[in-house]
Amino acid sequence: MSAGEEHAARADAPDIRVESRSVTPEEVAAVTAVLAAAIEEHKAASRQPRTRGDDAWERTRRPLRAPLERGLDEWRAGAI
Repeated sequence: MSAGEEHAARADAPDIRVESRSVTPEEVAAVTAVLAAAIEEHKAASRQPRTRGDDAWERTRRPLRAPLERGLDEWRAGAI
């Protein structure tokens, strides 16, 4: 790896500081890989257009009543 490639690889890597002396280089590499993947996943998700779901009002009023049944004389059956 050339010096330019190494510098570019370091520039893309997240800044991580390990505060433990008993960590192996393999453990640092594993943690770095997991965190880098999580950052990339978060960036990709933030680029996706958001779909509009139920708002808070819909979610809170949903359990207030059962759905209305349509049909002949259904209003009488519900009153009993």
